[in-house]
Amino acid sequence: MTDLTLLIKTSSSRQLKQIDDLLKSEFENLDVDVKVLDSPHKWVRISISGEDEVIATSYINKKIGTCPISIKKIINFSILKGYISKVDTTNQALTVDIGVFEPKIIQATIPLAYLQAQLADGQKVTLQKIVENYGLNENLPLIIKVVQVNDSEEFVLQAELSPEQVEKINLWRQSLLDRLIILGASLGEIETVLERTRLNRDIISVEELGMFEHALTCKLGTDAAGLVSQVGRYMRNSRFIVFNPKKQVNSIGKLALSL
Repeated sequence: MTDLTLLIKTSSSRQLKQIDDLLKSEFENLDVDVKVLDSPHKWVRISISGEDEVIATSYINKKIGTCPISIKKIINFSILKGYISKVDTTNQALTVDIGVFEPKIIQATIPLAYLQAQLADGQKVTLQKIVENYGLNENLPLIIKVVQVNDSEEFVLQAELSPEQVEKINLWRQSLLDRLIILGASLGEIETVLERTRLNRDIISVEELGMFEHALTCKLGTDAAGLVSQVGRYMRNSRFIVFNPKKQVNSIGKLALSL
């Protein structure tokens, strides 16, 4: 039997049931028994057993991904997926939960200086402004690159945004299209609400950021902030983040003029 902690965070028993149904559907033609065990620190843990255990495990590692669990599995320049756990205005950094529990819970830190270099051309933009401009809110999935790991008694794990993450943000910014990020809803739930509200006419695409995190790309002229009240009435357990590239251009541009 193999135990795995998936790169998926959940917030309800309903989401655990959706994961269980998905895995059973994916492996219905294999000789495996997959069980959702629990959610340590909201990360989903499962067990796999049966003759096709190796095949199922390989599929999960490739398609979903698993948490590193131990700090000893992380080296400098590792590319990892995690979730923003805190916007730390005291220490001027983002804290990212990457699923490390051994020898204790250890989270990655992205200092403000790195965010300024990667997202604001080195300008002295505040952490709060960067968070507002780029929608870097708590529980948002993020791909990071480890730049310093120290498994001594202090357990320092410092990171920056990965090249892939920076490229995604830049593409979103350059498109000049609003995006509505929805946290805490499956793709099926989002598609049902869009059809029910007829807002699918205002949406170009739905991008999967995680199993329960998606970005809706709005058509030119559609205001993402204006969609929140319309979809929110049907998705009361979800959180919404507005990504407005035009606001970013104006904000950074005004800052540059003041320097």
